[in-house]
Amino acid sequence: MNNTNKPNYTILIFSVVLGIFMAGQFKQNIPSFAPVTLRSIQITKNDINSLEKEIEDLNKMIADKEEQLKLLESITNGDENVLDVLHSELEKNKTVAGFQKVEGSGIVIKMQDNMAEGAFGEENDLDVVHDIDVLRIINDLRGAGAEAISVNGQRVLSTSEIKCGGPIIRVNGKSLAAPFSISAIGDPKLLNAAINAPNTYAYALKNVDQINIETTVKDNIVIPAYNRRFNYKYAKPIKEGD
Repeated sequence: MNNTNKPNYTILIFSVVLGIFMAGQFKQNIPSFAPVTLRSIQITKNDINSLEKEIEDLNKMIADKEEQLKLLESITNGDENVLDVLHSELEKNKTVAGFQKVEGSGIVIKMQDNMAEGAFGEENDLDVVHDIDVLRIINDLRGAGAEAISVNGQRVLSTSEIKCGGPIIRVNGKSLAAPFSISAIGDPKLLNAAINAPNTYAYALKNVDQINIETTVKDNIVIPAYNRRFNYKYAKPIKEGD
C-alpha cells in the first residue's frame, strides 16, 4: 500500500512544479499595454504632422533639384541661353533675399499708443507701443507663414534691428514714430489669426494693455525692397574643397 502511493506523490509534486514553471512562462509572455490617454494621442498626432511637414519639404527640395537639373541639361543641349538662366536665377534670389519689391494678399496692422484718459495701469509705459511689442508681433506673423514684412515702409529681414530710441523705434537704421503700420504678405486667414486669436501676444496688448491695434485684410499689398547693403567684416564664404 505504501509502495503504491510513493510514485503518486512523486508525480503530484512534479506536476505542481511543472505547473508553476509554465504559469511563470505564460506570465512573462503576456504583452504589457500602456494606457492610451488624450495627451499621448496628441503627442503622436504632433509627431505625425511634423513628419508629414518634413516629407513635404523634402519633396519640394527634390522638385527644385529636378528642375535645376533639367535647366542644366537644356543648357548643355543648347536649348537655353546661359545669360537668360543666370538672370532668372538672380531675380529669384533677390526676391528670396528681400532685395526685390513684392506684392500679394495679406494684412496691414496699425499699432498706436493708448491716448485715452484713465488708461490701464499706473505707469505710462504700459500704454505705449515698445520695440519688443513690434518685434513679437513680427515673429508671430513669421510663425504664421508671412513671406514678406515691412514696418512703416521699411522691409524687415532676419538681419533687421528693431530697437527702442526714446519715443521712437529704429528699424534698419531708420527712426520710426507711432503709429506703426506693419504690412505682411501671406495667407490672410493665418496672419489674421496670429494677431486676433485669443492667447496671442497682440490680443493681450489690445485687451489688457489697451494698445490700439487694428487689422485690415487686403487682396493686394505692396512691400518695398530692402534698400541697404550688408557689410560682412568677419563672415567669409567657404569655397568648395576648403
